[in-house]
Formats: sequence, structure tokens, C-alpha cells
Amino acid sequence: MITLEMMPPLMFGGLVLAMLIGFPVAFTLAAVGLSFGFLAIHLGFFDLNFLQAIPGRVFGSVLSNELLLAIPFFTFMGSILERCGLAEDMLDSMGQLFGPVRGGLGYSVIIVGFILGAITGTVAAQVIAMALISMPVMIRYGYNMRYITGVLAASGTITQLVPPSLVLIVLADQLGKSVGDMYLGAWGPSVFQIMLFAGYTFILGLIKPGHVPAVPKEARTLTGWALWKKCLMGIIPSAVLIFVVLGTMMMGLATPTEAGAMGAVGAIVLAAIHHKDFTSTDRKVLVIGVIAAGIGTIVAMLFSENLIFKLAFAVTYLAVAWICFQAARIPDLRDLIKQGYESTMRLTCMVTFILIGSTCFSVVFLGVSGGVWLEHLLTSLPGGVWGFLIFINLFIFFLAFFLDFFEIAFIILPMIAPIAQKILAPVVGPDAALIWFGVMLCVNMQTSFLHPPFGFALFYLRGVAPKEVKSSDIYWGAMPWIGLQMIMVLLVIIFPSVVTGLLDKPLNVDLDKVKIEVPQIELPPLDLGPPQK
Repeated sequence: MITLEMMPPLMFGGLVLAMLIGFPVAFTLAAVGLSFGFLAIHLGFFDLNFLQAIPGRVFGSVLSNELLLAIPFFTFMGSILERCGLAEDMLDSMGQLFGPVRGGLGYSVIIVGFILGAITGTVAAQVIAMALISMPVMIRYGYNMRYITGVLAASGTITQLVPPSLVLIVLADQLGKSVGDMYLGAWGPSVFQIMLFAGYTFILGLIKPGHVPAVPKEARTLTGWALWKKCLMGIIPSAVLIFVVLGTMMMGLATPTEAGAMGAVGAIVLAAIHHKDFTSTDRKVLVIGVIAAGIGTIVAMLFSENLIFKLAFAVTYLAVAWICFQAARIPDLRDLIKQGYESTMRLTCMVTFILIGSTCFSVVFLGVSGGVWLEHLLTSLPGGVWGFLIFINLFIFFLAFFLDFFEIAFIILPMIAPIAQKILAPVVGPDAALIWFGVMLCVNMQTSFLHPPFGFALFYLRGVAPKEVKSSDIYWGAMPWIGLQMIMVLLVIIFPSVVTGLLDKPLNVDLDKVKIEVPQIELPPLDLGPPQK
């Protein structure tokens, strides 16, 4: 006879077995959840009315969730920018800038990976684009093959942590925290991770200089102002797009969905600017639009929003509309936009169905007291807070061998978030607890793209690498970078201020000691005149 206490572990076991069969995760979640739901009804743990919560949550928390609308916008933005030539220009200019330095091409891949991560948000696009552009160059100049494959794959996974990462949006939604706070918390670890990657390259250059040689002088075709101009032409438009997307969110001027929409339009503008058919007339329109935006911003900062402000931004909107119209007229960009729509539709449908399946599973899991079982399991771990963090990170690390980050976020996170809030609140405070926890898991889940043999970044790299690159070089090349990412997880655990340092500090106010003093105003006596007869 199956008891109520046996149902939660049986559900987990059934889910693992169903996934091993290879059936799509979204439908596996729904099938396992509904199967155990009907079994629970048969055993009398709850009645059929309890399952009415599933459509209610699907329509109320999934399909009506405005925050999740940001996912298609950021996906479209990334799919446009991956093919528009921006990555190629930046890698070429950065490679020549750092070329004289030992390991210079590695530094350029890491820095460009960081910048692209802040404007694309998709791992596949980044790994494929950088591998196609940089791998032949690094092989030509004698870089170690395992270093090449490792730095390309690891730099592509940076996009999971650097805002405006899709992972951070999903984590914010599942944890019930604001996307802006999640982005603020992720900046510290993302910068530290770049420093770890660059530090590893520097040490490798000292220990094994033959693995990361400098680029020969005769191969560096650009010098002086021409080189700096090319670098700035790649960095400045990217910085503007980053500000449009992230700056507006951080300043409270736009929601994540609105910022994503602006980023999607900005990606089309950036693609048009980098295309060879972008005419001189179009450039003049672009300059006019930029000047108008600058005037409007200055007016808004110095004065209130007036007619000049409205006219300036009206000119900016017209300039953007003109450039988007011109982009639609160029055949290459028109095909690029079409491909962006298709990839966006595929990813959005996948996320929606995983969310629906995870809702079916989680409702039934909670109905058979799975939350109580999980809380007892996690709170009874030895070591208190640190034991909980170590166990959860190891658990997520091994899950990432088999599951995508979307699946981990939608299946596991809703179950452990309330427990994490209760356990971690005494360490960093109730407001920052889930932000710290979410960013920590985001750093951990980066490894899901590098795990041999199922890491998707390794598959992408294998698909575009030349035949002389062995699969063993790809797998072994990823190992040191997985170690660096795990070191970053430990740093986030040991030093929570890496995440919480940029968050707004809660005001410690004792409400019992608050006094409101209203000054007494002496009014002159009222003179109503003589009494009426």
C-alpha cells in the first residue's frame, strides 16, 4: 500500500526514469504529474477538484505573466546580433589590440564574450559566432588546441550570467523577485568571473608561453588611431544598446518587457548600421536621431518635460523608424529578421510548454505534501546554512549533466525557493536572500553548457570546428574552465557581498520608536460679529 509519505520520492523517481527514456521534458513533466495526480485521487489523498488548480495556474501565472514576455524580445535581439557582423568586427579589432600581448587572442575572446553576453543573451549564438571567427585565427598563430576550445566554450557561457541574461529573467520570475535586483546582484559575479578567466590566461602565459603566443607583428594590419577607431565603432554602439536595455531598467524608466522591446528594435538598428548597404543618407538620419536624443535627454535632466523634449524624441523615433524601414528593404537583413522570428518562436514555445508541464508536476507534488517532505530533507542536513548551500550546489551541478537550465529553473527552483528564503534570511537578510541564492545558482548552471559529454556549448563547438580538432580536445579543454566556474560558486557562497553589495540596503527602522510631532499653530480668535436678532 502506497502511503502519503512515499508519494514525493516516488514522483521524483518516476520523473528521472521518464527522462531517461528520452521523451521531451515538457510532456514528461505533464505526464508524470497527471499520472501521480490520478493515483493520489484513487488513493484518497485529495479529490478531483484539487486538479482544477492546474488550469488556474497555467492561465494566471504562465500565460498572463507579463514578465515572461521579455523572453521573446531578448531572444529576438540575440538572434539578430549573432549574425549581423558585430561579433566579427569586435573580435578582429580586439584581437589586433591585444595581439602583441602573450595570450592576447584569448583576452579578446573573453572581453568580446562579456560584451556580447550583455547584448545577446543566448549561449548558442555566442559560441558559434566566436568559434567561426576566432578558432581559425588562433589555430593559425599556434595556440594550444585545448585552450582554444576551452576559452571559446567558456566565454560563450558568460552570457548566462551577464545581464540581460534570459536565465536571470526566469530565475527572477520563479523566485518572485524583481529582474532589476537580480541584474544588480549578477554584475559582481560576472565581473569577477571575467577576471578569473583573464587571470587563468595570464598564468598560462607565464607557465606555458608556447600555449598562448603573441600575434606576430607582420600579422597586425591596424595600428594607431585606425585600430582604436575600429574598436570604438564596435564598443560604442554596443554600450548604447546595453544602456537602452539595462540602464532604463536600473533607473526604473522601463519594465523588463519594455526594455526588451527597445532592445529588439535597437538590434535591428545595429544590424543595419553594420551592413554594407547602409547608405550615407541613412547615416545622416542616424546622426540626426542621436543628436535629437541627446538634446531631449539634456532637456529632461535640466528642466521638466516640455515641448522641446517631446519634439526631440519625436525626431529620434522617426529616425529609428526610418532605419528599421531601410533594414526591411535590404534582402540580407530581411532574411535575418525572418530567421530571428523563427528562432524566437521555437524558443518561446519550448519555454511555454516546459512551464505548463512543470505546473502540472508542481501542483500535484505540493498536493501530496512534497513541500513538507523536501523542507524536512533540506533543513535536516548537517552543517546548517553552509551544509544546505553545498548540498544544493552539488545537486544542481549533477542535475546540469542531464537537464537544461530552463528545466532546472522550472522544476527544482519553485520547490526549494521557500526553504532557501527561510534558511538564508538570517545570513544576508530577508530581502537579499533569494537574490543571493538565485545568482549563486545562475553561476552554477553555467557549467551545464560545459559538462562533458552533454554540454551544449561543446556540441555547438563540435558542429563548427574544423575536422582537425578532436572531440577529446574539446572535452578536456573545458575542464579547467569548469573548475574556474566552480571557484566562482565558492566565492559567491563565502562572500555574499559580491552579490548583495550593489543591492539597496533595507532601512532598519524600529516602528515602535517612530514619533510624529505635529507643531501646534495658534490661530487668532474668530470674530463672528454681533449676534443676529
